[in-house]
Amino acid sequence: MLLNSYDDFTPLKEVILGSATGYADRIRDLSFDMFISDNLSGARGYYPSITDWRPGEARRNRNEPHLLAMKERFVEELIEDIEGIATLLQSLSVTVHRPMPTALEDMVTPAWSAPVTPPLNVRDNTLVLGDEIVETPPTLRARYFETQFLKPVFMQYFQQGARWTTMPRPMMTDHSFDPANVENAAPNIEVPEEPRPSPCDVGMEIMIDGANCLRLGRDLIVNISNTNHALGCDWLERHLEGRFRVHRMHRLTQSHIDSVVIPLRPGTLLVRSERVLDYLPEKLRTWKTVVAPTPEIDDYPQYENDDPIPASPYVDLNVLSIDEETVLVNDACKTLISTLEAHGFTVVPARHRHRRLFGGGFHCFTLDTVRTGGAEDYFD
Repeated sequence: MLLNSYDDFTPLKEVILGSATGYADRIRDLSFDMFISDNLSGARGYYPSITDWRPGEARRNRNEPHLLAMKERFVEELIEDIEGIATLLQSLSVTVHRPMPTALEDMVTPAWSAPVTPPLNVRDNTLVLGDEIVETPPTLRARYFETQFLKPVFMQYFQQGARWTTMPRPMMTDHSFDPANVENAAPNIEVPEEPRPSPCDVGMEIMIDGANCLRLGRDLIVNISNTNHALGCDWLERHLEGRFRVHRMHRLTQSHIDSVVIPLRPGTLLVRSERVLDYLPEKLRTWKTVVAPTPEIDDYPQYENDDPIPASPYVDLNVLSIDEETVLVNDACKTLISTLEAHGFTVVPARHRHRRLFGGGFHCFTLDTVRTGGAEDYFD
């Protein structure tokens, strides 16, 4: 079918599902710490701060990269869960595309080196806007070439008539990042510790993830929490002028918004808190809200003290709508399931055990390429 995806809730026909094969370790560097800064200090005892990952060990300078190894059993169980999601989606009459098989090795750029992360959370680095694929400039060094593994699928859609665009790729030196702009930065973003100069420095750069954006027909809502995001939004406004209306939303979260606010159908939003509405465009503040239940620590597997847990405890809000009535939800989230059912939704439970260990939920794992909706005006 032709590429066609304008929203996150009209009937889903085709999707790209990520892969965890080869997930061996994650690099801990400046870009990683800034990316998860929402969760650096912990919240209400639901998860440890990043400084508690290795008790008794002084926190290393995060400008000095080091690896955090993944336990083989957790990776195997993640792969098992992903394959279960593929089978479940196919049973719902959704065509599932997968990334190309990869041999993951370290990459080296003129400015830095990093291990390659497998293409698991494929939503993050790509925006599908109608009939166009937009590869977004990464915010994590270890994911710099992630969209390369989706090239065979992108090429199929291109040959069928899709547009295909890549936003400017950043150099990503320490001085490329701007987490401390006092006017724009989300207050949870930490200032880099003595950013190191590089001959590749070009100043602040365009860096923004596709998951910073919420798609509603002809409208695109972009969360901006630093100058890098603002530059990315500048690019999107110029590129999409006349085709989409771009709305700026400031400081809702440090980056991704799909565990904070999720449109379930026209007129209905799933939100982490009613406070989220204060950040949304005025037209959306009139929509009905389903407020997610507060997660409890027992909702998640518990790990040994030296296992890094970077993801927010609200990661299970990262649901995937099959259509305006049907939602894929983590089978461990009994209260969230009952909440959605009470609002008239049909819930399809699916297993994803280690979501806080690896990050990402069903929305992150998938990239909608064909839905039946079009460039509707949901704001009117």
